[in-house]
Parts: sequence; structure tokens; C-alpha cells
Amino acid sequence: MTESTGDRRKRLGELCKTIASAGSKNDLIDAIHDALAVSAPVGSTATLESLAKLYQKQDLADLGKRIDRVAKKGLPDVWAGNTSVLASDAVAAAGRAANAVDRACYGGGLALLTFADALKDAQTQDSGGRETLREALGTLGGKDGWFDDLYEDDVEEAVRLKARSLASLGADDLHKAAIAADDAAHAVARDLNKWVAEARIGKMSTGNLTAVDKLVLAETSAVDGDPVTNEILTAHDLERAGLRLDGLSAADRAAMDGMLAGSDSPQERAYLMKALAAGHSVAEVERFQGKIQGHDPEWLRRHLTPVVTALDSMDDEGLASDGSNNNKDYVAFDGQRWIQGGDGSEGTCVASSTVTARAIVDPLYALDLTGGSSGQEDDPEAFKRRLVAEQHRLHTEGDGGDHWEGMGPDGQEHIADSTIGAATGDDYQRHDLNSADDRRAALTDVEKAVADGRPVPVDVQGKDGAHAMTIIGQQGDKLQIYNPWGSTTWVSENDFINGHMGKAADSGLNDAYSVYLPTAK
Repeated sequence: MTESTGDRRKRLGELCKTIASAGSKNDLIDAIHDALAVSAPVGSTATLESLAKLYQKQDLADLGKRIDRVAKKGLPDVWAGNTSVLASDAVAAAGRAANAVDRACYGGGLALLTFADALKDAQTQDSGGRETLREALGTLGGKDGWFDDLYEDDVEEAVRLKARSLASLGADDLHKAAIAADDAAHAVARDLNKWVAEARIGKMSTGNLTAVDKLVLAETSAVDGDPVTNEILTAHDLERAGLRLDGLSAADRAAMDGMLAGSDSPQERAYLMKALAAGHSVAEVERFQGKIQGHDPEWLRRHLTPVVTALDSMDDEGLASDGSNNNKDYVAFDGQRWIQGGDGSEGTCVASSTVTARAIVDPLYALDLTGGSSGQEDDPEAFKRRLVAEQHRLHTEGDGGDHWEGMGPDGQEHIADSTIGAATGDDYQRHDLNSADDRRAALTDVEKAVADGRPVPVDVQGKDGAHAMTIIGQQGDKLQIYNPWGSTTWVSENDFINGHMGKAADSGLNDAYSVYLPTAK
């Protein structure tokens, strides 16, 4: 069985303690051999450096600048593609895509170079530690027989203690090298997953759309916020939408083509595709278009995209008196927050997190809540009533506690499946996090899911009890958290691993103890 970087890290941490406490010569020899048997950090740094340089040679920045110059010259209203995309929109999207691919190539290359440097240092430190362990073995000689091991004179004890001290230094070097290699492997996996997700156009593999159609859909963002982090269609949406298109009947395909061609804006077109990706039938998408058509992009954003990531959302503004981040963005519709109980008074955190997570991935679901049955409402009080009713429905479906308080893990997994998974095509499964090692091991899967656009429910606990939130985004070593108290904020990987999740809630809710990870059905 191949050792993972996390396995090596954990095993060497245990052996450091075993060596430091070895009470006999034979125990010490066994522990040293066990440490030497743990494999060294593997990988060819030369190959990594060569691959990184190859990526970084792909210079698309100049292409992006030239496309931008064309876009600013004022193109005529020429239509292109199967979905009647404006030429100006297509050229602008091409510029954004070129810049995105350029960032991805450069960022991917930088991630590989950083990994190569960290791996080289880890391999050097590991090699030195092994030499020290072998030196310690040499001072001990062979193992004692059964009788000899029962008695140790002063000279033998001095030799053992000196060898143990030396072996502890060597084992510590192996452990530090394993930690560095594990951290570096996680970082490169996280960064490459993110860059792959951001180089988005290739995700839509359908042959039913032209390259221009795919380009504009992939690069259309909701208004407001950072355009790079607020694309309407996530990488997962693009993939799902392409598969759905390819599976449509001829009649449904023609109807979908007509809707896309008749859209009033790139945003409307993207929301139609997001609805298809969320599993809705063409007839449902058609009714949805009837409700949103003719509305400007800002109206669409307010009604269909609950969370918009602000440009300054990751700025460090310190902590409030309750231990939470000062820098929070409220999640609201016309001033009414997406908050449990409508005002924060109820304990429906599980159901409320699930409602907002579904609204993030499914614009039809979002519009039912914000716009009502007609889809046209702009009434915060009516939205509040519908929001609370849906929270109560899911709380009941998940066998939540009396008086709208609490829900068990089985119920939480069930409503994650029935509500979020129904839109993403995933099966959500609970993963218990009983230690920092467990959280570290789960982190790569968490980050890959949210980079693709699939929310990950997370439970936290502490002296204040327990609370449910949702991880909805990832940038670098930061995770974006939606708290059903009605806000989003960012925490670091270190916060997630080492018990500082109170930054997304309060200081009484620090430890992440479970996540619900999606796997494709």
C-alpha cells in the first residue's frame, strides 16, 4: 500500500515520541528501524521545474491586451454562434478568457516551481535525518539477547541515552521533512485544482454549441463584486450543462436554442444554462425564462445570485469582540438577510445553510424564494416569509428538533442529498473530523469541490454548542464561509485545521468536526 504524504507525516510524528521515550536498547533500535522504513519524500524536482517552465512560456497576456483593444473600438451589432451572441460580447469574453488562461498557465507554473523548491528542501532534510539515524544505530551495535535486555549497567545506559538523543534529532528531521512535503503537496494540489477550474471554457465539452457560445457563457459574471470570483456558471455548471445539452431530444434542443437566441443579455443566457445544469427540464427552463426575460442584469443578480463576493472581502480587518472577523459581507435580498428564522431567532442552522446552498447553485429555486410564484416580486417581507417556510420544511424533512432547534447528522446528510445534491448531481456523505490530521486530510477534497462550484456543509462546535455553516468558495489558502446568521467571510486553511473557525461565527464555535463532501452519482 502506497503511503500518502499525510500518512508519512502522522507516522513519523508518532515515531518521534516512541524514540524519545524508548526505555531499552532493543526498543530504541526497533523504533529507529521503523523510522527508516518510512519512505522519503518522493518526486523528481527536475521534472517539476521543467514542466513549470513549460507552462510559464505560454504567454497569452499580449493576446489578451490586443483583444481588449479590439473590444474597445466599438464593434457593430453582428451576431455569432448558435445562440446569437453579440460580436462585442464575444470579443470581450475572448479577452477575459485569454487573461484567465494566461493567469492559469502562470499560476500553475508558479505552483509547480514552489512545490519543486519545497520538495527539494524536504528531500535534503530527510536525507540528513536518515544519516543521523544510521549514526545512532551504529553507536548501539546489535540488539541484546533476552537476558541482556533485562539489565543495563551505567555505561550501557549512557550509550543508549546518547544514541536516543541523536536518534531523536534524526527522527525530528524526518518528521519536519514529512510535514514540509505534505504541506507542499496539499498547496500544489489546491492551486492546480483552482487554476484548472478557472480555465473554464474547456469544461463545456458539448458539440451543440459553437466555440463563441461556450466562450461567452463561461466568461459571464454577475454584476457587482469581483468578476473573477462571480462567474454565473461555475466549472461544475459548465460541465453539467454540456452533458444535459447533449442528452436532449431534438425538440427540446430546438426549444433550448430558441431560448438562448432570444435572451436579452449574456447574464440571462448564462442563468438559463445554470438552470439546465441544476437538473431542470426544458419546460421548466422555458417557464423560468418567461419570468426573468426583459429584466436588467442587476435585477437578475439580486433575484438569482444570493452571494456576491466583494472585491475587498478578503481584506484582513481584524477580529470583533466576539472573536469573529470584522470583515463580513451580509447576504441579503432587498435588505432582508438570508438568515435562519428570518431574524436569527431560531436554531435551524442546518436547514438554513442548506436552503442558501441550494439557492446558490439553482436560480429557479432562488427565484421562487425571492420573486414568489410570479417571479416578479421585490418584497423583502414576502421573501422573509417564504425563506422561513422553506427552512421549516427542510428542518421537518431532516427530523430536526422541536421548537425549530437542532438536527442530527443523518438528517443533515439526507437534506444535503435531497436539496443540494439534487441540483449538482452529487451524493453528499458525512466525513467526521476528529483531529487536526483529519481536517488536513479532508482539505484537498473540500477545496476541489468548492473550486468547482459545489458547496460543502461544515459543522463546528465549542463551548457555545454546535453550529452548521457552508463552505462556498476558495481562493489561495482561504475558504469562503456562509454563516446562516446571514453573512459570508473568509478563513484560512490554518483556521480550518487548527480550531479557529470562530472567525466565521464566534469564539465559542471554533472546531470543525464534520464536513459533507459531494461525489458524483
